[in-house]
Formats: sequence, structure tokens, C-alpha cells
Amino acid sequence: MKYYLIAGEASGDLHASHLMQALKRCDEKAEFRFFGGDLMSAVGGHRVKHYRELAYMGFVPVLLHLPTILRNMKMCKQDISQWRPDVVILVDYPGFNLDIAKYVKAQRICPVYYYISPKIWAWKEYRIKRIKRDVDELFSILPFEVDFFEQKHHYPIHYVGNPTAQEVKEWLMVNGEGLTVNGESKPVIALLAGSRKQEIKDNLPAMIAATAHLTDRYDVVVAGAPSIDSEYYTQFLQGSKVHLVMNETYALLAQSTAALVTSGTATLETCMFRVPQVVCYETPLPQLIGFLKRHVLSVRYVSLVNLIADREVVRELVAETFSVDNIRKELEAILPGGAQREQMLRDYDEVHQRLGDSQAADCAAKQMIELLNQ
Repeated sequence: MKYYLIAGEASGDLHASHLMQALKRCDEKAEFRFFGGDLMSAVGGHRVKHYRELAYMGFVPVLLHLPTILRNMKMCKQDISQWRPDVVILVDYPGFNLDIAKYVKAQRICPVYYYISPKIWAWKEYRIKRIKRDVDELFSILPFEVDFFEQKHHYPIHYVGNPTAQEVKEWLMVNGEGLTVNGESKPVIALLAGSRKQEIKDNLPAMIAATAHLTDRYDVVVAGAPSIDSEYYTQFLQGSKVHLVMNETYALLAQSTAALVTSGTATLETCMFRVPQVVCYETPLPQLIGFLKRHVLSVRYVSLVNLIADREVVRELVAETFSVDNIRKELEAILPGGAQREQMLRDYDEVHQRLGDSQAADCAAKQMIELLNQ
């Protein structure tokens, strides 16, 4: 069968690549065409566009690049229409993908499947109307989403397990220990400042400042995101003792003692590696955003770790609580000997248990093919 996949960022590229591998194992005649990244390209098929040309975040960047975004959408719709796939598989990235779903459904080209469902339980819950109208099957990787979609909105979904948990487990089986930074043996503090330039600009300077007093005892290392050139980080690292490693996030986490992490998939990856963490997310207009977080958002937490546990396992410094002093204080509490370290590690075990042991990509691929063959 012919599969058209759309992933708009690094984590989507990773998850989609594993789904493609699983589809190939189930369907030896599988053909792929996609918007995605290097990992998807390594599996095979034809890449129409790299996700680096899609990943714009925030009102101003989106506004500035609106002509490019609209051209990409038009190209994607035309390409799907011409190729006539058996299914379009959308991977997260709802701002772009829901528009594609609307087009594919309206043109009656093929079924639309959504793998890594949009996080509408946190923001823009009204999108459930578009999902019900335009998405034929939704495949969830977060256990708490089942009640949200099925009980609250009466929209049946497929929970297939969590790919991040499986990806980390498989990486550890193959690679074991992590990397060595600059040939030194000091313990490591990892800085995961996001996968987009705006996130890095907002969060990394404060992370570096909060760890400056620890560089004599720890190697402080930034995990360079695959979608960002290493040169972009130079402006933030100048004058500091912080190192940078590119495309080695798992290897870095495997040997880290603690981490400062910008909210997103990275918080769950850090948990899976059993690295105590502080979640840091700087926002514009922090007082206003803090108010909205308390009174408008549908969820109490921003990190996947806390959402899965349904309580505060890791400290979240978001909006008005984000400051260098607060980051420093919370980091010291999770370093060896810190008051919160051992409890956080115990709580991580509960998160592991809630996610289960299902191999998400294999489970999703089998269900997709069964549905397509019906």
C-alpha cells in the first residue's frame, strides 16, 4: 500500500520513522512519500519536504513566514492529490496537519489516520470538532487521552503504548552507557532547551546562568537539537564553561546526573533515562500567561511526566515562576544529596508502569493495516 506521512518536527520524525519501519515489516509492498526528516529518509521512500522548512513556532514567527507556510500547505495538498495514497498518516503538528486532514477528507482521496494525537486536552479543545469531522482513526500514545477523547468527547481512539518509552529502552539495550564529554570524568548536568530557535533563545541563557556556580564540579552540557545548526548555540555559550553536543541527546542523558529541560517530549525522555529534572519554560508576559495557565488551560501541568502521573513529580517553572534563582534552587534539590532527588526517582517508577510495555509503532502499524484491509 501507499502511505503518505507528515511530521513537522524532530520528535515527529523519530516516531514516524519507527512507524514506517513497523509498516514495512507488516506490508512488504509498502511505499512511502512524506514531509519529514533524516530519520524518515533513512527508512526509505520519497521526502517531499524537510520538517526544518515547516517548524515555525509562536505568533510572530508564524506571521512572518505565513506565505511560506501557505505555499507548503498548497504543495502538500497537490502532492497528495496527485500521488493518491491509500492512507494519509498525520504525526502531531496539528496547526498544519489538521488543515491537510480537512482537504483530504473533503476531496475523498483516502482515509486520514492521526498518529501521536494533537494535545487538545491542554489547549484549543475546540479542535475536537475538526478531528471528529476529518480524522478517521486516531492513535494515542498517552494513557490519559483515552478518557479525554472517549469519555468526555465520545470519540473512540486506539491507545497503542508510548513510543518514547520503547525507544529509550531499545537505545539502552544497544548502547548501554552514554558519551564522555571532552574526555573528562566529572558528573554531568544536561541542558535540553528545546527544538526550536525561539525556545532556545528564551530558555538557554537562564539555564546557563543557573548552573554557572556548578561548573567546577560538573560538566554542564547542552543537547543540540537536530533541527538547529550548531552555530546558533555559539551566541549563548560564549564566555561560559558550558559544552555543546549535537544529535547525542540520548547518549548525554544516559550519563547525566540531573537535567534542566524545556517542556515537551524531552521531559518524558529524561524520565525514561531516570535523570532527575527541572522543567523550565520561559514565556512572554509571564504574569498573564501564569494567570491563563491557572484559570484557562484545561490541565494543571505542562510536562508529560506530571500529566501521566496526574500529580507533580517534577517541578515546573513556567511563566511567572521561571527565574534564574528558582531554577538554581530547584536544581540543587535534585542533585546528589538534594532533598527531592530520591523521591523523584521513586515517582519515575510509577510513570514507567503507567505507560506499559507495548511497542507503540508495531501495535499502531498492525491496527492501521487491519483497518485499511477491512
